[in-house]
Amino acid sequence: MNNKFLGLLGLAKRAGKVSAGEEICSGVVKKGISKLIIVACDASYNTKKSITDSCKYYKVKYVEAGSKSELGKFTGASSRAVVSVNDDNFAKAILDRLN
Repeated sequence: MNNKFLGLLGLAKRAGKVSAGEEICSGVVKKGISKLIIVACDASYNTKKSITDSCKYYKVKYVEAGSKSELGKFTGASSRAVVSVNDDNFAKAILDRLN
């Protein structure tokens, strides 16, 4: 697993640029706040489908990376299936580290 992206995610969280949880992320996608959605690799099929369909419709980038426990750990929760990065610079930096 690429820990550099997780460290950046933690930094973005501390900067207040992250939303976490499927429903909250769905809302920030619809409001145009989200710059990047990260879906956990072990998220359920329905969760992946609902959030990625939303991302496609609202033209928000999304990636599948990390596990629910990793995303949770770096965003201050026990487990997170979906995380939104709400800042262009953090989103670009995270994508750079994932590619």
